[in-house]
Parts: sequence; C-alpha cells; structure tokens
Amino acid sequence: MAEILARCGFRCDLCPAYAPNVDMMVNRQAVSDGWFRYFGFRLPPEEIYCTGCAGEGKTLDKDCQIRACVIAKGLENCASCEDFDCEKMKSRVDAAAKIRKKFPDMPKRDYALLVRPFEGRKRLVRLREGGR
Repeated sequence: MAEILARCGFRCDLCPAYAPNVDMMVNRQAVSDGWFRYFGFRLPPEEIYCTGCAGEGKTLDKDCQIRACVIAKGLENCASCEDFDCEKMKSRVDAAAKIRKKFPDMPKRDYALLVRPFEGRKRLVRLREGGR
C-alpha cells in the first residue's frame, strides 16, 4: 500500500484503524488494549475503523481540531501552514515521541503497530523541507 498521510502527518496506511487494515486485522481487542496501555485511551474494538481524514467517510477522531483547521485553510496538511507548529498541531503530533520516551523498552511489534503510524512531526517537517 502506498504512503497515505493524514492532515496531521499520521500515516493512515500504517494505522491499525485504517479501513483496509481493519479488514485484515485479526485482533482489534489487542489494538484497543495497546492504545490504552501506551496512550491512555480506550476504544471499543468494534469502533476501531477509519476511512482516513482526507475523505468524507468515517473518521476515528470525529472532533479532530487539526482536520477542521486544515480544511478551513484549504490545505492538504499542516506542513504547508504558515502557523506550522501551532498548539493544535503540537497536541497531536508530539504524543508518539512522548510515548517512546515513556516506554523505551516497548516491544518492536507494539511500536510498529501502535506508535509508528502516529509519528506525524517528522513527516511534516520532511514535507516542509521539500522531501516526500
């Protein structure tokens, strides 16, 4: 699957809640438990399903401030915003780095499934610098 970036730089194509991934997922309960363990929130397994924030389908975070802001500004994502690194952006894209520091011995599988998709800052910075 090709890289699919959310408005905040998250990788939809790696996210365990992204619709094509959910269809292949064996254990949504493990994702629910993992998000609770590392991020402190729990979603019922049957609610773990998202079509990505770039479209009009079902998004996992219905109240995402970044999505609303980026759409209102007519941008593709935060990377091209003149207010890059605003408080809204920081509140979302810095969480993965905090989790990595808090859980330095996190199993590689947990990192790949539960944290890596949400490392938005480095992707957004790369885009701002002209990379892809």
